[in-house]
Amino acid sequence: QVQLVESGGGLVQPGGSLRLSCGGAGLSLDYYAIGWVRQAPGKEREGDSAISSDGSTWGAPSVSDRFTISRDNAKNTAYLQMDRLEPEDPGVYYCAAGPLAFWLRGNYNGMDYWGKGTLVTVSS
Repeated sequence: QVQLVESGGGLVQPGGSLRLSCGGAGLSLDYYAIGWVRQAPGKEREGDSAISSDGSTWGAPSVSDRFTISRDNAKNTAYLQMDRLEPEDPGVYYCAAGPLAFWLRGNYNGMDYWGKGTLVTVSS
């Protein structure tokens, strides 16, 4: 079964850090852009960070100085390093693989593959 598998979510205090991972199971991620999309309760999905197949990166203004996206094609895994987490950051974080153009336009339904999400909670 082809799927993306996220891990690394959890509870962290404000100002803390987490590193999320997104692995491809039955799927080589080499030729896909990978994007992280956050779903907070009662809010629209919001794309936080993305990385192209050749390693170029994009980040939403609210997180670009705190979150770093990267990928290791040898491990078939993408990462989201989240530092200085804020009370506005919690939600379910999903990784998605697909055409970068869709992610940049906010057309997340156009992405080819999705993980089931990992929950991030920021609380003191």
